[in-house]
Amino acid sequence: MAEEKKTKDRLKWFREMRSELKKVVWPTKETVAKNTLIVVLCSLCVGVCIWLFDAVAVMAVRTLIGLFTG
Repeated sequence: MAEEKKTKDRLKWFREMRSELKKVVWPTKETVAKNTLIVVLCSLCVGVCIWLFDAVAVMAVRTLIGLFTG
């Protein structure tokens, strides 16, 4: 009896999921391409900022080490 209930619950879940997926408004190819481009550009900007911060931090640490060692 428990197995039968589990099977019915699973079938109900899949029916409900299918029903909900029919309600989804899927984006167009243009929207996906535009959003992908925005994500790539933002990722590049963040990467450049991290790279610049790292370069400045390394230079600062090397300068401090140079002041105290020699």
